[in-house]
Amino acid sequence: MRILIAPDKFKGSLTAAEAAAAIAEGALRVYPDAVATQFPIADGGEGTLEAAVSAGYEERLNAVVGPILAPVGAAWAIRKTAFGGATAVIETAQASGLAEMEPTPENALRAHSYGCGQLVAAALDAGATEVVLGLGGSAMTDGGSGALRALGLKPLDAAGNVVPLGGGSLADVVALDTSELDPRLSAVQFRIAVDVRNPLYGPEGAAHVFGPQKGADADAVELLDAGLRNWASVLREATGRDVNIPGAGAAGGFPASFLAFTDSKLEGGFALVAGLTGLAEQLADSDLVITGEGSMDSQSLTGKAPIALADAARERGIPVIVVAGRILVTSEDLARHGVVAAAQLLDVAPSPAEAIANGAKYVTWATTQVLEGA
Repeated sequence: MRILIAPDKFKGSLTAAEAAAAIAEGALRVYPDAVATQFPIADGGEGTLEAAVSAGYEERLNAVVGPILAPVGAAWAIRKTAFGGATAVIETAQASGLAEMEPTPENALRAHSYGCGQLVAAALDAGATEVVLGLGGSAMTDGGSGALRALGLKPLDAAGNVVPLGGGSLADVVALDTSELDPRLSAVQFRIAVDVRNPLYGPEGAAHVFGPQKGADADAVELLDAGLRNWASVLREATGRDVNIPGAGAAGGFPASFLAFTDSKLEGGFALVAGLTGLAEQLADSDLVITGEGSMDSQSLTGKAPIALADAARERGIPVIVVAGRILVTSEDLARHGVVAAAQLLDVAPSPAEAIANGAKYVTWATTQVLEGA
């Protein structure tokens, strides 16, 4: 039997790679003769970098400016392509992550994406011809302005001064000085992993929907939304491009600046990461798939990585088992996506390995029957 073990992260407990290793250990106790392939997955947010490195991308580390100016060490990855170019993978959470700041109203206004731009510059220096931007876990609501600042863009106020970093200053921008913008940006394709449909500004925009998670109170939300609205207007005047489109509100509006100044495309996160890592090839060579995440809930059913993988496996007639810290959906919900069995670990088993190793003891439904027929 060939088992593809491809979980997403168990947020707050295990990385996707750690979860895969634990599940593989348990699966091989049950089927010692099986070939178990560990293949961490992600949906374009946190964990995208780990999935790329697990698939063979070279991990690199750079010191960059964090979301509120304190320096941080940020990882990214790169791999040469068959045509002489290279693909780089960058996560916003690495350089400009919410974990790097206290979520207060003041910090929500100050937070910026400058460090992400520094990683893009590092990727360009390394010869990247394609840059994949994984969004998620971000601290800023700056419309990607900080990232472009790191690449030479100068947003100016009415007096001709460069405005401070952060979304709280965007309402003061009246013009852009592009004279020092890195010319290499025009020769690189940016693929931006986006799984939300939120526009840049407005009631469903970045500030109103995601700002409170980053510490913004009601006043800060209004200031940030006004800033993003103004930023879109300034970008449109400078480039002729409308950036207030579905998906542009992801990661504090991070895509907006890249949509304005580069060859950028918004793509579904799971499909993008799956293509980068060669998941389809792994799936085609499998008899059974074990996937999972920390919490399998209603959000999971909207296309997050484990369910998207289950759908892909179902199309190929491959049975899927889900392992999750907790399962808040019904067996019928999961069955519609090709999941034939599920194991819940929270308050039931101390580790994914033990849950799988003990087979039916921890399985919530149908496991024994499925495993015997797999």
